[in-house]
Amino acid sequence: MHNFDFLIIGSGPAGQKAAIQAAKLGKKVAIVDRRANVGGVCLHTGTVPSKTLREAVLYLSGYSQRGFYGRGYRLKNDLTMADLKQRLHTTIKREEEVILHQLNRNGIQVFSGTATFTDAHHVEVEDEKGKVIEIQADYFMIATGTYPVHPENYPFESGKVIDSDNILEMDELPRSMTVIGAGVIGVEYASIYSSLDVEVNLIDGRDTLLGFMDKDLTDELIHQFREQGMVVRLGEQVDTITCEDDGSVRTMLKSGKQIHSDVVLVAAGRSGCTKSLKPDVAGVEQDSRHIIQVNECYQSSQPHIYAAGDIIGFPSLASTAMEQGRQVACHAFGQKINNKLENFPFGIFAVPEMSMVGATEQELTKKSIPYEVGVARLRETTRGQIMGLEHGILKLIFSLESHELLGVHIIGRGATELIHIGQAALVLNGGLDYFLENVFNYPTLAEAYKIAALDAWNRLN
Repeated sequence: MHNFDFLIIGSGPAGQKAAIQAAKLGKKVAIVDRRANVGGVCLHTGTVPSKTLREAVLYLSGYSQRGFYGRGYRLKNDLTMADLKQRLHTTIKREEEVILHQLNRNGIQVFSGTATFTDAHHVEVEDEKGKVIEIQADYFMIATGTYPVHPENYPFESGKVIDSDNILEMDELPRSMTVIGAGVIGVEYASIYSSLDVEVNLIDGRDTLLGFMDKDLTDELIHQFREQGMVVRLGEQVDTITCEDDGSVRTMLKSGKQIHSDVVLVAAGRSGCTKSLKPDVAGVEQDSRHIIQVNECYQSSQPHIYAAGDIIGFPSLASTAMEQGRQVACHAFGQKINNKLENFPFGIFAVPEMSMVGATEQELTKKSIPYEVGVARLRETTRGQIMGLEHGILKLIFSLESHELLGVHIIGRGATELIHIGQAALVLNGGLDYFLENVFNYPTLAEAYKIAALDAWNRLN
């Protein structure tokens, strides 16, 4: 029997930060992960691989230089999956080494194997050789993440219908791809492969794309997708998917349309990884998608069993998972928590990338909150001209009455980095005057904040 103050199941972002925070508080901590390698879905099949693939694609394809050298510019012709995977494997290995070093330095014990609750205070861990150990802990945190949902009757066994966990296992680049599901994952992969000149059809049953984002930005995103040759079909339901004798895959829509492609990527939602864990044995409640229900302190229906990260649902971001994990450790061991995880940014690493923090125009209109906007085009900045940018928008939303910043919305190069300037101003209750009076480095894309603020000032006066 192994005894710990705190046992974490899952070594993704939430698990790592929870473990390190608890260790800093002097607690005896362990992590269990079913993988032989730490890092969870985030490192091995999710966030890190997809973003690394994106960087490799933008560099090797020459995409980021086409504003200067034309749409036909290619840094490397005849790109292969091997070219892309080389950078991917290097990044994952290095990041895994960093994580292991951090865990070892803080005295955190890592067990590889499948954890199963036997009661509310004990789990059994079975390793790949069948050896079983029992672990008792005072507090637990479930951070097992999620896996892609496989709709019934989709021929995944063919190898031609894939999900976001195995898309990087393809040996060859397809000539054409159908992406089912225009959520964050579907949009990111659709745009990445479109940048490689793969013919992409993006399908979603909803009438809007990324409905939580500002409509001006999603309209611009769709415009850029179509400009680079992607076919976007919204409000369309998939009827059947069939593998044809010629090696193609036929996607039949309920509207009667047929789409033939080399592969089909299904990004139709995710479900919680709790089947082998059996949290119900410990009295932990889940919903129909195996998402664990938690309170504002991330406690499950069993107060000593916490959950964090994707397994608790929205917002399902690596960034918020890290903070959730840290807060779990603080709450479990009596430390005060000040951050309520408000005003965190969203980042969509599509091509082009998008990011937002705060309210959208649609939300403010629905709440009858009066506002004014200021808009800047990234190409208006000198840095944008130097970089050869043709697209990109930065939009600021201010209160009509107080001129307080209410929302920041960016699409274009560097959006996920630029957003943090606006986030800091929003969190610290900054307003229009901050951007008007502040001095930004020249030439930078950050100058777009001042251009947008001046645009808003003109509208307000």
